[in-house]
Amino acid sequence: MQREISPSEKTSTSDVKSQPLFQRPFWVSCFALTAAVVWGWAYPLIKMGFEEFAITPDMTGNKILFAGVRFTFSGLIILAFAKAKRRSFAMRKKTDWWFMLLFALLNTTLHYSTFYIGLSFSAGARAAILNSLSVFLLVIMACIFFKSDRFTIGKVLGCVLGFAGILALNMGGAESGHFTLLGDGMIIVNALCSAVASLLTRSLIKRVDVFVGTGYSLGLGGLLLLVPSLLAGATMPQITWWGLVILLLLIGISALSFVLYNKLISCNPVGKVAIFNSLIPVVGAITSCMCLGEPFYWKYVVAAVLATAGIYIINKQKN
Repeated sequence: MQREISPSEKTSTSDVKSQPLFQRPFWVSCFALTAAVVWGWAYPLIKMGFEEFAITPDMTGNKILFAGVRFTFSGLIILAFAKAKRRSFAMRKKTDWWFMLLFALLNTTLHYSTFYIGLSFSAGARAAILNSLSVFLLVIMACIFFKSDRFTIGKVLGCVLGFAGILALNMGGAESGHFTLLGDGMIIVNALCSAVASLLTRSLIKRVDVFVGTGYSLGLGGLLLLVPSLLAGATMPQITWWGLVILLLLIGISALSFVLYNKLISCNPVGKVAIFNSLIPVVGAITSCMCLGEPFYWKYVVAAVLATAGIYIINKQKN
């Protein structure tokens, strides 16, 4: 005999079904998890790309060129998709283009120029875990600037655990890695740019369609990386078919992850979405050790566990 569904249960089910897809809890988790896992693969792929294109740590201009090509084409793909779906390309006001330029600088140009430089001077696994600093910075800043995110004891505890994970990276002997300005320092600057850009996403959607804005930010930011590097005479020292495949994968990673992440950020509490990005260092560390043959030091495990615990605690909070 089937149990009769109560009116309250019917109302609850109806409320969930009436919500937009990107606000339904199950799909929010699925999309945020997908973006985080896909982003995590960027760490080993970038280093593999450097090797295939014969880009050495001292070739700063070549690294910026590599990043510029990736993000310019990612932006064009998103804009082509938006055009096919007949999304509006118009800005609310002409002055909003200045905001768009600022967003592109933070979200793409500064964000990834520091990331590419830092990654070439740091182990992929180490950089992946250190970059999780952006998640906890964003959780704190979201509580300060947005009413939908508020401070709780759980969030404070989660952030403390997250920062403890960052500190754990600098434990142990010199053979397992230590702080460097061009390596870890650049990754930290990248994390700060990422956190601030994520906050600005809420302002972005007030000025332009979220998909179009994402395409603009990647395309403009990519050009701001591409043009100066070309004017400085940067080139790809060598081009291989496998290198092109890696570049295409990175272009796809950017297009998919940024579209999912920005859309989720635009219609959900920032902290609830951003916290999934703490899985990026776990994926990045594991894939870097698998694909690059990097040694897996015990402090990576400690840092990953602390960061994951911080995420779990924060995600258990109601707001």
